[in-house]
Amino acid sequence: MLKKGKIIKVNSDIFTVKVDDEFIDVKGRGKFRNAKIKLVVGDNVLVDTTNFVIEEVEPRKNYLTRPPVANIDLALIVTSLKKPDINLTLLDKLISIITINNIKPILIFTKLDLASKEELKNFQSLSKYYQKIGYQVLTNNEISLLKKILKDQIVTVCGQTGAGKSTLINKLDKNLHLEVNEISEALGRGKHTTRIVELFQVDNFYIVDTPGFSAIDIDNYTEEEIKQSFVEFRSAQCKFKNCMHENTQDCQVLEDVNNGLILKSRYENYLKFIREP
Repeated sequence: MLKKGKIIKVNSDIFTVKVDDEFIDVKGRGKFRNAKIKLVVGDNVLVDTTNFVIEEVEPRKNYLTRPPVANIDLALIVTSLKKPDINLTLLDKLISIITINNIKPILIFTKLDLASKEELKNFQSLSKYYQKIGYQVLTNNEISLLKKILKDQIVTVCGQTGAGKSTLINKLDKNLHLEVNEISEALGRGKHTTRIVELFQVDNFYIVDTPGFSAIDIDNYTEEEIKQSFVEFRSAQCKFKNCMHENTQDCQVLEDVNNGLILKSRYENYLKFIREP
């Protein structure tokens, strides 16, 4: 008998699918492997509940390769101020990738208690800028507000290793008890704690805990896609139709950078991304 379901966990070649209110472990047909279709958490599928195999996968509205998830509504980008230190290049790269994939990013900053007064002052300025260009910015202490935002959504959590992704999810649902490891003092970054991608139901939303990482490629996207993902460039209304905002005289984006209207670190990261091999 065929029934609709959603993949909520992937462990090697075993897929846990929620069908109605039941959770069943199944395998995928060989045709998916032959067609080089990777079944991932978030996929909506048709399951043969007699033979315990996935027969079909529905078209996806979006797909992220790292973390490997599909059909996501929101992405929480978790960034720590200290231990590990804030990484604006990774933050902007994740914002771009998530935006290109038509997923709404929400920025979550952690470990403010470890920051100095000067670092907190810089954070406040940074936070105001990201909010000004249209992004929601929260800290990991604003759990009640975050839960309201996440209602009825399917959410992924991403960010650099050790930034506090699993800790944040544990705050959203104290019953999960996801493993949290210490930060490596020698390397200044966290140890990987999440090995299996899984979709958890928390109150009235679903959330994915995903393997931590500190590097991600953006070279699968075109220069135009990357440019469009920097939303403040659109507001600049550059008069040159196909301008890439690099060295063009009278480019409005360059003028806005020089005048402090566009954050210099954002512009420098944009140049890095379009120039990556």
